[in-house]
Amino acid sequence: MSESNTANFTNPSTFILLGIPGLEASHVWISIPFCAMYTIAILGNFTILFIVKTEQSLHGPMYYFLCMLAVTDLVLSMATVPKMLSNFWFNSREINFSACLTQMYFIHCFSAMESGIFVALALDRYVAICDPLRHSSTLTNSVVAKIGLAVVLRSGILALPYPFLVRRWPYCRTNIIPHSYCDHISVVKLACADIQISSYYGLFVLFFVIGIDVPFIAVSYIQILRAIFSLPTKDARMKTFGTCGSHLCCILSFYLPEFFSSLIHRFGHKVPQHVFVLIANVYLLVPPMLHPIIYGVRTKQIRDRLLKLFTRKET
Repeated sequence: MSESNTANFTNPSTFILLGIPGLEASHVWISIPFCAMYTIAILGNFTILFIVKTEQSLHGPMYYFLCMLAVTDLVLSMATVPKMLSNFWFNSREINFSACLTQMYFIHCFSAMESGIFVALALDRYVAICDPLRHSSTLTNSVVAKIGLAVVLRSGILALPYPFLVRRWPYCRTNIIPHSYCDHISVVKLACADIQISSYYGLFVLFFVIGIDVPFIAVSYIQILRAIFSLPTKDARMKTFGTCGSHLCCILSFYLPEFFSSLIHRFGHKVPQHVFVLIANVYLLVPPMLHPIIYGVRTKQIRDRLLKLFTRKET
């Protein structure tokens, strides 16, 4: 082990990312699905942004929120996956201390932002289905902008303490992070100090975000489902439910991996380290890949615009 990994230091100049501990020999093979998911996420989310920008009929609240979701997914992917792949392909494990803190901030900030966007989408669907006559007057461009600003500010403020907490701890044992990116709890576990504040704050953010957002989303969709089942015909019920199905799929793909990743990291002491890291990677890789696919397939307006785009190219 090099001197930098064993010597005493308060703030190391660099951290060493191990990738997926215990599976180093398989990094090249693991990188293939990771790279494929990253490519699909980048292409898919840029496609969503392009379609909404170029199609005037999609300039509405739901599609503005979808654009916010696409930008959030792009930032989450680009903040983590390129460094991860360079580790897997070129054994480039070092990451600057400041770069590690920046990556950590982006991960936690945009994860909380994504949760807030799902709340905004649930609100949009609630108003559109339960009170359709007031949808355009309730969710004006000004209101949408204020909701977006509130989501961004909440996420930015909640994530701000993470890098400051990491910077305050002394690191006197090692600078090797047994992870593929700078996750907050993985970094602070390297500190030779009582890190309860960091651990408690991480749990506070998790339960604060999920405790506020998930009940709001759940109540919104309960009201939506009641409105759907009160519609007179089966065709009307299926058509209306179809507009919400994509949201529900995306919500599940986001919250379930995040919740299990956070809980296993803190309480699953008998779970192998590589399982921790793989679940954490699923949480960062899968939702950004699935969101544009789900919305592209299940949202008729986006699907029609996409088909028109490809048909025009063929002709």
